[in-house]
Amino acid sequence: MRSDVTLHPLDRARLQDLLHAAVEDADPLEVMPPVPGPGGWTTERRSAFVRFHESRSLSAHPVETTFVIAVSGRVVGAARLCPVEDRDGTVEAGVWIGRSHRGTGVGSAVLELLLDRARASGCDEVYVSTTPQNSAVRALMAGIGTELVADGDELVGRVRLTS
Repeated sequence: MRSDVTLHPLDRARLQDLLHAAVEDADPLEVMPPVPGPGGWTTERRSAFVRFHESRSLSAHPVETTFVIAVSGRVVGAARLCPVEDRDGTVEAGVWIGRSHRGTGVGSAVLELLLDRARASGCDEVYVSTTPQNSAVRALMAGIGTELVADGDELVGRVRLTS
């Protein structure tokens, strides 16, 4: 595993670094819900990105835990763990990594760090959902021996954290 990849809890200061990483190295549709209007990183879309993370992770009652992904101290993406409703002990994992860091082993390192975080917080299972076209996630999950199965238009998998 890469030793230069770290996760840091999202806070207000890191949110600006995360926005910068997204604008510089990702398409908006890869990192946030769609926003009406012209494509690209418009002023409104940048504001929506900040509001999205403030409401999901930085509010008084956060619905998920978001981490910034850093490579050698530079923010390159985000990872999250979100409790799955009606499934105590299960969290859903999500990750985005800037284009220039994809295919370099960052994703594998982030997955291991997320599994460690989930395990340390007392979770029993991590749920992953992706599209059939997402070969990177399919490869990551196969790499840890987790089968993804079709569920409608998605592929889903579960990683057991306890034996």
